[in-house]
Amino acid sequence: MTTTGTAQFASGPASPARKPYDPRYDPLVAPDPGAGRAYAPTWWVASAGAPPEDDGPVMRDIDVDVAIIGSGATGMSTALYLAQEHGIAATVLEANQASWGCSSRSGGQGQNASGRLKRSQWIARWGIDVARRLDAEIRGGFENFRHLTTQIDCDAYDGGHLFLAHRPEKLAGLESEARVMREQFGYDTRMLTAEEVRREYCDERETAGAMLEAEGVGIHPLKFTFGLMRKARALGVKVHTSSPVQGWQTIDGVHHLRTPGGTVRARRVAVCTGGYTGQGLNPLLRNRIMPILSNSVVTRPLTDAELEATNFRSLTFLTDTRTLRFYYRLLKGNRLQLGSRSSVSGADAEDPVHLKLLTDAIARKFPPLAGIPIEYSWWGWVDVSHDMMPRITQPDAGKKIWYAVGYGGNGVSFSTWAGKRLAERVAGKDSGREVFELPIYKSPLPFPNVLGLVESPAFAPFRRIGQRMLYKWYWLRDEK
Repeated sequence: MTTTGTAQFASGPASPARKPYDPRYDPLVAPDPGAGRAYAPTWWVASAGAPPEDDGPVMRDIDVDVAIIGSGATGMSTALYLAQEHGIAATVLEANQASWGCSSRSGGQGQNASGRLKRSQWIARWGIDVARRLDAEIRGGFENFRHLTTQIDCDAYDGGHLFLAHRPEKLAGLESEARVMREQFGYDTRMLTAEEVRREYCDERETAGAMLEAEGVGIHPLKFTFGLMRKARALGVKVHTSSPVQGWQTIDGVHHLRTPGGTVRARRVAVCTGGYTGQGLNPLLRNRIMPILSNSVVTRPLTDAELEATNFRSLTFLTDTRTLRFYYRLLKGNRLQLGSRSSVSGADAEDPVHLKLLTDAIARKFPPLAGIPIEYSWWGWVDVSHDMMPRITQPDAGKKIWYAVGYGGNGVSFSTWAGKRLAERVAGKDSGREVFELPIYKSPLPFPNVLGLVESPAFAPFRRIGQRMLYKWYWLRDEK
């Protein structure tokens, strides 16, 4: 078994030498994600082609109207919609390379979802009326994403989503959710037997059956975000790479964002940093999300004999019903991609046990592929909010700061719609509109909750202890 690195690209008028990728970076303990670091060694980076031209690092003090922190799908779509719909050419600040964080490491599974909660859980939390309004909003976001994938060359496959029961006792829950999707929200969601999954999609040996959602588009996430970036820059957006925000002061209502090459003075700031939101970026975001590591692998291309043995007949993406779920699919070019949660901290991320978790899963799910060479192996941080739902909001009405974070691993499709809504908020087009009364828009991200009490921010680092215990419990519950 081998892993490989990837080519690194240079762009921009003053691109500095790339600093090595840091595989141990951890946003819960590191002051910032670095400056000018190379991309993680992902299949997406290796196959995306050269990044779009950028504007290089900030090299002097500058004054801007709107600064956007983060150049992933949320940041670039926010910049695109600000320029396209509101005539505002924002300045994007990226710590490392363009789309360096989630957008170059995710699974690329564009689901009709956002956050970790299912629609039945929306009903339980907010009632059917709010749940239906939230569904309309997120479904609209998915359709917007689907349309964008037809405009951007991103290897899009519009084949729906299979949610596989990894044990027979998980079928009842899937059947119940499928019924809610049909009866309460009008979706054509249906159940498949294990035999139908194996005959029509792939010979996944663990499955006991599946829920098929027609709404699902798998993409190459880095090609997609590069496409957003090209569209935004064509409208006058500036993208400064190697420009992390290392200090933030607000003086007379103007935000002074200190980068290594100069201070950016901005009237308005939108934060779109996802799982790479450092604790020291701004007090409004400190301890508001729990960064969770997700590991991914991509195999060498499958041979014709391996394709026949595994009966892959579709590029439809799949997830299973484990709490720490596996997500997987056959990619264009016949490589298998598979990912899941693993390490709790960045310090432990390189332990081979986490790679073994994924290769063991391949051997269980697709026995003919046991031992297949792994050509790309990487990990990245997911931004999980403490109530499992994202926020696209202005957390303090007295400060011209907005953020869109907390997708919990379901941001591939919704991040672009979040960028559209965030652009409306930054442009002042959200006042009095009913849609912004939805839970994901009207309140800030919550602090962690322990035993029904709001946790003290000082306690946040100790969450990792509880996370380790939860992972062990989840494993016992899912496997035993």
